Amino acid sequence: MNEALAVEGAHRYQLAVLATLDTFGAVSQAELCRRTNIDRSDMNAVVNALEAEGIVTRVSDPDDRRQNIVEMTETGEARFERLKVGLAEAEGRALTPLAPADRRELLRLLRILHDYHAVPPPSAENRG
Repeated sequence: MNEALAVEGAHRYQLAVLATLDTFGAVSQAELCRRTNIDRSDMNAVVNALEAEGIVTRVSDPDDRRQNIVEMTETGEARFERLKVGLAEAEGRALTPLAPADRRELLRLLRILHDYHAVPPPSAENRG
């Protein structure tokens, strides 16, 4: 996975941010922290780097000027698509020894573990 990310000059935190933006659209930086379980100071560094590359834009939230809204740009969308292709190829290489049915079963089990350990979505009263 790290090799596939390195091809695009990316790392895991950047992938997590791009995947979250792809799934949920523009969200606050605080929401990105909650959804990715990335610390605020780390998130700020990640968003700064992505913004410097033109991968995301960050603007003040019109409803709450204390917050920033982060949105993926067209450049970011193209990069995320390339990352997905590279990661799928890396996954294919890593799972080569497994039969197709075994691959599906492994991925199914990993999804169960991921979902169990995932950070729960914020409640309406904790959003911000």
